[in-house]
Amino acid sequence: MVRPYAIKGKKRKNREEKYDQEEQVVVEEKESAKRASIEKPTKEVEVEEEEEGKAGTDELVGIPIVPSDKTSKNKNGVIFVLEKASLEVAKVGKSFQLLNSDDHANFLRKNNKNPADYRPDITHQALLSILDSPVNKAGRLQAVYVRTEKGVLFEVKPHVRIPRTYKRFSGIMLQLLQKLNITAVGKREKLLRVIKNPVTNYFPVNSRKIGFSYSSEKLVKMSKYVDDVGDDVNLVFVVGAMAHGKIETDYIDDFIAISGYPLSGAMCIARITEALADKWNIL
Repeated sequence: MVRPYAIKGKKRKNREEKYDQEEQVVVEEKESAKRASIEKPTKEVEVEEEEEGKAGTDELVGIPIVPSDKTSKNKNGVIFVLEKASLEVAKVGKSFQLLNSDDHANFLRKNNKNPADYRPDITHQALLSILDSPVNKAGRLQAVYVRTEKGVLFEVKPHVRIPRTYKRFSGIMLQLLQKLNITAVGKREKLLRVIKNPVTNYFPVNSRKIGFSYSSEKLVKMSKYVDDVGDDVNLVFVVGAMAHGKIETDYIDDFIAISGYPLSGAMCIARITEALADKWNIL
């Protein structure tokens, strides 16, 4: 009596195992089909990313070139110089960082430095104001030079697109001051590069150097001032990129004030570019 029951029990077990195996096979097939459908596009993306990575080796991603009007190449243009820019790199903790008053106030106080003097955002705003102007888009901007508080001089090409966010800008300045140049995406052209002093070596022969200061006794209307300058003269505007103080350089021909109130560097540049756009009929 025991024997047939044992046989029947085994048969039932085998049947249950078969059913379980069949269900597992069906589930595994469904899962493998899902994985295949998911993995195919991701593999294609990875291949594209690898190809892009190979194409852009040793190049900084996010520094594209902005197209400009090349019909104005033979015409006289404008050069901007940002003096006393607060761009200083220091080792904070285990990494090098671009110092600013918000993130490194305690670090600066420990090293007996005034946090109010460390304002790289002023340079960021000034560069955006210059490069976004219609004067640059029309091809009349010849060059932009920035000299730091420590005396490091670097050139910014007119067709570079400076990042909009400060965090990204800070990373670019850090890389520039460490590697001494930054190239364009997909090209070997140096969009930002550290150059030798003095800055006057890079000015055109027939150029007029104009400095700006609120403390200057010569208060002028910017539009009238640029209209009085001849068309054969290359204009060089020197603007301070520091939180407070006055630019002190020996190469400036004329110191002027364009407002009865203190202006930020970006606002001063906006007034200059607006006056130049009116002079050159740039809309």
